[in-house]
Amino acid sequence: MPETGPKTYLDIVCACDNFRLGTSDETLIPWRLTPDASSPALGLLRPAIVAQLITDNERLTSTTRPNWCIRKELVSFAEWITTPLQRTRLMKETCERWRDAGLWPDVIGPRKWRCELYPVFRRPFGVRDAPADDSECAGTDVDAEGDTTNYAFKMERAACALFGAVTYGVHMSIYAADGAPDGSGACSFWVPTRARSKQTWPLFLDNSVAGGIPSGMGALECLVKEAMEEASIAEGVVRKHARAAGSVSYFFRTSDGWLQPEIEYVYDLRIPHGEDPAPFQPKPLDGEVEFFEFLPLTEVVTRMRAGLFKSNCALVLMDFMIRHGYITPDNEPEYSEIITRLHGRFEYEQW
Repeated sequence: MPETGPKTYLDIVCACDNFRLGTSDETLIPWRLTPDASSPALGLLRPAIVAQLITDNERLTSTTRPNWCIRKELVSFAEWITTPLQRTRLMKETCERWRDAGLWPDVIGPRKWRCELYPVFRRPFGVRDAPADDSECAGTDVDAEGDTTNYAFKMERAACALFGAVTYGVHMSIYAADGAPDGSGACSFWVPTRARSKQTWPLFLDNSVAGGIPSGMGALECLVKEAMEEASIAEGVVRKHARAAGSVSYFFRTSDGWLQPEIEYVYDLRIPHGEDPAPFQPKPLDGEVEFFEFLPLTEVVTRMRAGLFKSNCALVLMDFMIRHGYITPDNEPEYSEIITRLHGRFEYEQW
């Protein structure tokens, strides 16, 4: 439930960027691409996941080769699994079998399952080059060819938290501003309330348009899709008026201990002064939003500080306020700490 006490901006950041490796009460094992200790780290595994992978290997050794290399210092795909298509097939079989067996229903149970594939990259801050279809990679040993792509494979969205893999999304603020041409005057935002049927964060406040980026789709393409599906905003409006404004990244640990390092690409869509506002007014379409409200920034901040926003959406709004001069070094004592925390690297070099 939302907290009622007012939070500082730094409190809001800490509620989302809430995990550091040194504070873990569990031994986390790096999940690497290959058995080579210098191969790219894809995620961080909790002991329960490592134990289940050991069980999976034992289930197979009597009839076929094990799928996983499991050592004290790392877990990786077995040496014979060398292509994106092989990895994707293994992840699909593994995660669906775990789901059907009733393992971790809070993460991959039938109600949590998304039926959406997310890309996993060798370098989480590198190029997003996932193909639209893994058949493009069939028969191609990209590892043997010298890591010609950053894309490694794709997997079920809900299961990414089990493996501590980095995920990606798009978030857009639709707003109207008075005053300066750059939008730094008083402003108001279109704010949705998430549907009560949502698998995560039901009835919390959100950004105007937001969604995860599935494998093979670009950030802007995803934004266009989400804008129509969630908010009935036409493609032409988004392509003409949305402006890329950077990214926000944070390391989130759920209340159940699952790790969710995330990168969100941020967009602004300012409603042009003097134009008909109707094409920019979002309306629920696909059932993921209860309703939209047009709120002044003061009310948005009040609700943020009351804990009514989904935690990462509050960070996106805070980033907007920094970029547009509402939060400054002169009015926010934790300004430098906040900016640094909004653009974290998940301590990735230590994975």
